[in-house]
Formats: sequence, structure tokens, C-alpha cells
Amino acid sequence: MPLPIEDLTPRQIVAELDKYIVGQHAAKRAVAVALRNRYRRQQLPLEEREDIVPKNILMMGPTGVGKTEIARRLAQLARAPFVKVEATKFTEVGYVGRDVESMIRDLVAISVRLVERERFEAVREAAESAAEDRLIGLLDDASPAWERYPRNVFVGDSDDVIEEEDDWEAEERKRKERQDLLRAQLRAGDLNDRMVDITVEESSNPFLQVFTPGGMEEMGIDTNQLGGAFGQTKHSIRRAQVPEARAILIEEESKKLVDKSSIQREAIERAEQTGIIFLDEIDKVAGKSGGSGPDVSREGVQRDLLPIIEGSTVQSKFGPVRTDHILFIAAGAFHISKPSDLIPELQGRLPIRVTLESLTQDDFRRILLEPKNALTKQYVQLLRVEGVDISFTSDGLDKIANLAAEVNTKTHNIGARRLHTMLERLLEPELFDSPESSAGAVFDAALVERRLSPFVFEAIKNQSIL
Repeated sequence: MPLPIEDLTPRQIVAELDKYIVGQHAAKRAVAVALRNRYRRQQLPLEEREDIVPKNILMMGPTGVGKTEIARRLAQLARAPFVKVEATKFTEVGYVGRDVESMIRDLVAISVRLVERERFEAVREAAESAAEDRLIGLLDDASPAWERYPRNVFVGDSDDVIEEEDDWEAEERKRKERQDLLRAQLRAGDLNDRMVDITVEESSNPFLQVFTPGGMEEMGIDTNQLGGAFGQTKHSIRRAQVPEARAILIEEESKKLVDKSSIQREAIERAEQTGIIFLDEIDKVAGKSGGSGPDVSREGVQRDLLPIIEGSTVQSKFGPVRTDHILFIAAGAFHISKPSDLIPELQGRLPIRVTLESLTQDDFRRILLEPKNALTKQYVQLLRVEGVDISFTSDGLDKIANLAAEVNTKTHNIGARRLHTMLERLLEPELFDSPESSAGAVFDAALVERRLSPFVFEAIKNQSIL
């Protein structure tokens, strides 16, 4: 069965990224080619795929210019296991903290959830039908006896004695009619307020945590194979409203219809063949570290990264994982250090280099207006919920972009993140006063100047954060 992998052309991938990220065409082209190469490799015969390894990417550029956003949108586009990690979270083996192999284990865990979700979706119709039957049975059992049995089937003082065996056919017909009515009411939502008692498995972790040379690990142990208390599955009775009970039953039925071991096998293959790891803040572990202190293991982290990026086997709780064909995208601002400060071997593992440019005033204006998730669109939608209408004029957008560029130039350059702070300052009266006040506003250049200029002046004077 072929792996599900994105078959968009590089030009189409760039077009998708353009919906959310302004500029940075070199970086977009690099990741588009890398993503397309995953598709190309999958079309080759099996014996030829092994020798084709991914060309890992190093993104360089100041903070707030789109490095992380490109990776985040690529993950949504790739239909592949994806994990974003910060290099600063890792320590050299032997120090307290996370070792670099943990990012591979994270990738496999994400892949397992991805495959499980797909398998559950494939059997959802059958699971919903089975769950509905179980739920109707529970609702029927909870019905009063006079609803469940015909009046002429009771004799004496006991409600549990049936007068004649022939009445069982009538009872079965009556039960089917009753359950058909319940089914119609359930689908119409008329029973959503009813409560039912369902039997659920108590959540338990089938993995035991143990200490290994690489740190704390979770070892996969089938507790059903163990004796004593570990060999018993515990159940409990839970009382829930119909919608919640239905969701629980659907999940239970889905688990019955899928094979857990095959999910793990496919998840490992997905992670190995199509996995993508975005390694952020790589510049923070660049350069040599001497002596002691919090940076003592920086070069050690780089050395530990080498075999992972080049290709090795990492043990996970789901099984061994090969990293030969995982795509690594590293990124860093490199304000203080340079890519050449990375150890030479690691530089060679990141052959594709792209530089992201600092944002200009024109870029800021486009960011406010063009992306699908533009900040101005978000605030308009948020305040509309409270019945407050706001709008931004063309000269108002120009003024916001101008002030953002000025502050970034004269203080710390934090890229597009500056716009988040400025718009919060600009819209603070409307955000605070609604819904008590439904007065809207038109943000032209004069209003933007009046509200933001004091903050801009203060930030530039004191070199403080705006």
C-alpha cells in the first residue's frame, strides 16, 4: 500500500504557503522542492529508493520573519508526521535533560496518532452504527417496565413472569418497534438530555517508565501478559449524558475494528519514510563552549545530532526507527553566532542553505492585509462577536506598518511579532469596553497616530518593549 504523501507541485506548494506567509520566496522554494522530492522518491522502485536521501535545509534569518510559520504550514500541507523541537531543550548524553533521540521518539508517537486517526476515520461508519445499537440498548433497558412489556404478559405479583411462550414473539416485535422509535429520537437529538450508565475500561498506561543510559524511557510491556493485578483489565460504571456516552462508545467500537499492531508498524514506516523534523534555535547550540555552566553541552548536542541526521537507528516504545530518510529543517537567527560556528560535520549534514530577509515597511503592510489569517481580519471577526464593527483604512494600515518598521529599526528587531503588540495597544479600548459599549471605530492614520505614538516614543526613548 503506497504511503499517503502530498503530490502538489513545487509551484503549487509555494502558492499554498503564500496564503499565510509574505515574501521569503527562497525559503518557500527550498521547502517546496524538498517536499516534492519525497513524492518523487516514492514513485521509484523499492530497490532504488534506499540510496536517495533527503537534502536537509538550514534556514537563516532574524526572528519573526517566518521561519517557524513556514514549518508549521508545511506540516499542515505535508500529510506526514511532523514535529517541531528547539535545539536548546537538548543536552549532551550524560547531562540531566532530554537527549536528541527523544525528538525521533516524539515523531513516532505523532505518527502513531496520525495513523490511528486515519484508521478510526476509515471505520467510523461501522463504529457509529455499532455504538448506536449499544446506546439504544442502554436507553431501552433504562425505560420503565410498562414501556418495555405488553400489559397482558404479567401474571401474579411478579413483573418477570411471562404468561405464554407465544408472547415472546409479540414481545420481540414490541421491542423492535420501541427501539426503532428510540433510534429516530436519538438521531433527531431528542434524547440528548437523557443519562445512561456505561461500562468503560479504566485508563491505564501500558508502558512502564525505566531509566536507561539515554535518560527516562517508556518501555512497551503488554500488561495483559503479566500475572497478578497487571493481568486484569479493570472496568468501571460511568454515568454520562447521551452525546458523551455516544462519543465514548464510538471510540470503543473503533478500537475493536482496527489492529493495534498494524497501526504501529505503519506509523514507524511513515515516520521513517515521510517524517519531517523542524529543529529550531539551532544557532543557540553553535560555537564552542568551554568551562562549566548552562552552555557546557552545546558542542556535545551538535555531536549527538550528527548520527541522527546522517542516519541511525533509534529505539522507541513502538520499535526501532531508522532516521536515514527523515527530512530535517534546521533554523536559527544567527545574531551572535554564524553557521560556520557549527561543527563542520553538522554543516555538511545541512547542505541546502536559505537566508530569510528582514521585513520592510511594505512587508508589514502586506502582512496586515493579505494573508488568509491576517491580524486585522482576526480582530474584525473577534469584535464582531460582541456586535462591535471596526475597519482599517488604507492610510491607517500604512501608518501601522510605518510605526512597526520604525520601532524595529530603532530598538530590537522582532519582525512581524511587533505587529501583535502594536495592534493590541491600538485596539485596547474596543477590546476592553465591549460588549458594554458597542461603539465601533474606523482606524485611519490620524487615529493610529494618536493612540500609538506615545507608546512608540516611549519604546524608542527607553529601548523598552512595545
